[in-house]
Amino acid sequence: MVRFSIVPLLLILLSAQAFAQPAKPAQTEQDFARLFDRALELQQAGDLLGAVETYKAALALSPDRVDALSNLGAAYVRLGQYDDGIRQYEAALKSDPSNGTVRLNLALAYYKSARPLDAIPQLKRVVASDPDAKSAYLVLADCYLQAGQDQEVVALLTPRAEMFGDNNLAFAYLLGTALLYTGDTVGGQKYVDRVFGAGESAEAHLLMGIAHLGQQDYPAAKIELARAVQMNSALPTAHALYGRSLLALGESADAERAFRQELDLNVNDFEANLQLGNLRKAAQRFPEASTYLERATTIRPTDLTARKLLASLRLQTGRVTEAAGMLEAIVKEAPDLVEVHVQLATAYNRLGRKEDAERERAIVDRLNAEAQAKQKGKGE
Repeated sequence: MVRFSIVPLLLILLSAQAFAQPAKPAQTEQDFARLFDRALELQQAGDLLGAVETYKAALALSPDRVDALSNLGAAYVRLGQYDDGIRQYEAALKSDPSNGTVRLNLALAYYKSARPLDAIPQLKRVVASDPDAKSAYLVLADCYLQAGQDQEVVALLTPRAEMFGDNNLAFAYLLGTALLYTGDTVGGQKYVDRVFGAGESAEAHLLMGIAHLGQQDYPAAKIELARAVQMNSALPTAHALYGRSLLALGESADAERAFRQELDLNVNDFEANLQLGNLRKAAQRFPEASTYLERATTIRPTDLTARKLLASLRLQTGRVTEAAGMLEAIVKEAPDLVEVHVQLATAYNRLGRKEDAERERAIVDRLNAEAQAKQKGKGE
């Protein structure tokens, strides 16, 4: 199932990383205070490179100062150097684990760098300590969506409808999407209507596209998603969704182009990586397929489709022992997947494990016989 981010709707929230204000320095901290004040001045004036160097000079004098570490992290994030920013926030939290502002900024750094699984535990701690942190709830909900945890979104936001009111489009967008993904089309439509009621927007067309995809109405989905892309070509996941509708309609070349456009916006989009990996695998462009599928499984480590494709690719390219291990893990979680047992039997044969291969073939025969019996029962 496709996930998407509402970064455009949350942009104001994400730009609200706070600068710590300096405490009144003791006499022995005058040099630190002078450097800190100068760094803060540079940061607020937009001279981020100057601020970074000045904060680093201040921290050389007092390495554990939470205010300087946090502000340095914010400067790095605004420069797009997320890993550096994350390191500074983590260092600040070591000195002050209960600092909710720093923890929220750490979560936002993970979120902005397309690492929702890392952001989720930080955001859960933020909302646990501050139940009124509306922006944190929205970012957490979007992280759940990106990670495929739709029920978590519903559980998080449904009890807080009164907190957000009827006019918060980000709330409506997130909860409506989650409800659609869980199959609650009636509940989801209520929020779709709310988003459309605010006027035509790329986000509204994106929601309608998701609704049509869920109903496998691919022509209608294509129309809505084409409009979403037309209205906002930078809307995250819109190209990936559009590509999915095109692929379902047999328009492979255009679909591939849409998936590549999505990755130009966000290299960590799950759907685009998954679909491009599958297309490259089918075309026997194995190194490219491996890159895309490895990234997809990193983004969603528990996704069965991505793991099956990567295991199949490993089998195709002669990495049989690795493929067997991956397939064994999959059948433990999903023991009724016939195609996985077929591939596992193949892997065991290539490894000379004849008894294991025979056992897998027997499982395949049993599962096929059960499926035929069910079909026959339905026919009668």
